[in-house]
Amino acid sequence: MTSRDRHDLTATLSWMRDGTALLLAVADRLTDDDLRAPSTLPGWTRAHVIGHLARNAEALGRLAAWARTGVPTPMYADREQRAAEIEASADLPPAELRRQLKTTAAELDDALAALDASSWQAEVRSALGRTIPAAEIPWMRVREVWLHALDLDAGATFADLPVDVVDTLLDDVTGALSARPHCPSVRLAPTDRDRTWTLGPSGDPEAAEAPAAELLAWVTGRGGGPTSVVLPPWL
Repeated sequence: MTSRDRHDLTATLSWMRDGTALLLAVADRLTDDDLRAPSTLPGWTRAHVIGHLARNAEALGRLAAWARTGVPTPMYADREQRAAEIEASADLPPAELRRQLKTTAAELDDALAALDASSWQAEVRSALGRTIPAAEIPWMRVREVWLHALDLDAGATFADLPVDVVDTLLDDVTGALSARPHCPSVRLAPTDRDRTWTLGPSGDPEAAEAPAAELLAWVTGRGGGPTSVVLPPWL
C-alpha cells in the first residue's frame, strides 16, 4: 500500500486502462432513462458526466499531439468552450453518447502509445495553466476515469479503487488543497494505512480517522469527514 510518482508511466498507464474498463462497465449498466437522471455531481446528469469524460479524452489527446509534434495544442480554448462542449454532449442521443465514450477513450490510448521517451518529457500546459511534462497526462486521465465512474452512481464505490491509486490521489489532493487559501489544518490518519497525510498549515491539526478510501471521498468533496471542517474545492 503505497503512493507512486504520478509521472511513473509503468503505474499510471495501467491505472488509466483499468479505470477506463471500470468506467465502461459502469456506463453499460445504465439505461437510456438512467442517463438523464442526476449523477452525484450537483447540476449534472449522468449524461453530463459521460459527455465530460468523452470531451476530456479528446482534450488530453490534444496534449499528447502537442508533446509529439511540438505544436502547441491547448486542451480547451477557454473554460467557456469546455462548459459548452459538455452541455452539448449531454444532449446527444444515448447511443451516440455511449459510442463517443468508448471511441474517445480508445483514441487517447492510441495517442499516448505513439509517444516516445523524448515526447513524454515534452512540456505541455494543463487546462488550469500549469506547465507539466507529457508524462503527467495519463495521471490526469486516471483521476477522471476512476472518480467519475463513481459519480455515475451505478454501483461503483471508493472501495473499488486500487490501494495505490487511493494513496496517490491522497498525495495529489492534499497537496492541492493545502495550497488553497484558508485551508484548515487537518491530519488524515487512515485506519488501514501505516502513514498519515496533512492538510493545511502546521500547528495543531484536527484528526480525521477512517479508512483511506473514505478519507479520499471526503477530501475530493464526495462525502464523509469531520462535519466541523469545511475544505476548499479540490479542482
